[in-house]
Amino acid sequence: MREAPVLELDRVSRSYRGIPAIREVSFRVGAGEVVGYLGANGSGKSTTVKIITGLLQPDDGRVLYCGWNIREDMTGFRAALGYVPEEAHVYTYLSGMEYLELAGRLRSMSEAQIAFRAERLLSLLGLTDWRHSPIGLYSKGMKQRVLIAAALLHDPSLLIFDEPLSGLDATTARLFRNLLRELGGQGKAVLYISHVLEVVEQVCDRVVVITKGRVVADASPAEVRALTGDVEFEDAFARLVEGEDTVEVARQVVAAVRG
Repeated sequence: MREAPVLELDRVSRSYRGIPAIREVSFRVGAGEVVGYLGANGSGKSTTVKIITGLLQPDDGRVLYCGWNIREDMTGFRAALGYVPEEAHVYTYLSGMEYLELAGRLRSMSEAQIAFRAERLLSLLGLTDWRHSPIGLYSKGMKQRVLIAAALLHDPSLLIFDEPLSGLDATTARLFRNLLRELGGQGKAVLYISHVLEVVEQVCDRVVVITKGRVVADASPAEVRALTGDVEFEDAFARLVEGEDTVEVARQVVAAVRG
C-alpha cells in the first residue's frame, strides 16, 4: 500500500465575494521533499497557505496531513506544523528567548526541552547576544531568524516557509539554503514559497506553479524548463505565469517614458 504524503491538497478552491482566488488546486509534498510553490503576485499563493495553516476554510476540497483531513484535528495538525509567515508579526515586547519559550509551551514541550533547544537555536542563528532584548529592537532579518527558530523548535514533520529570505543578510540566506537541504535529508516535508527563483532551482526537488488560481505545472525545475523550451528557469517561470515576452515589454516601457 502506497504511503500517504505528509501534505496533500485535493482539489482545493476558495472564492472571495464570488471571485475565485484558487480553483481546484491539487499537489502533494512527501517526506524528504522540498517543494517550491511559485506564482506571480495575486496568483493565489497566500490564499493557499492560509488554507493549509487553518486560517481559512476552503469552499471545496480537502487538505490532508498523512492521509487525514486536517479539519478533523486542527490542534494535532498544528502540533506537527512549523510555519514561517511572510510578515514577521511578533510580540515586540517579548525577548527572543521569551518568544521561543511561549512557542514551546503552546506546543506542550517540557521546560527543559524548551530551554535547551531555544539556547541552541538562538546561538546557531547568531542571536545569543540579543536573546534577552525585546524583539522590538531587532532588525527585520533578526526577527525573521527568531521566526525560523520558533518554526523548528518542536521538531515538526511539516514545514512551510513563506518568503523566509526577506530581510536576511547574505550569510544567513546561505545558511538557510543549506538548512532546507538538510531538513529534506532528515525526512521533513517542506513547502517553500519564494520569489527568489535562483534559490528555488537550487534547493527544490519539485516546483508547483500557480497562475490565476490554477496549477499550471508540477515538476522538477529541469522538467519545467523542458516543458517551456527555455534554458533558464526564470524564463520558464515567466512564460508560465505571464505568457508574454518580458524583454519586449521592458523595451516598450523605456520607449514609453522617452517618447
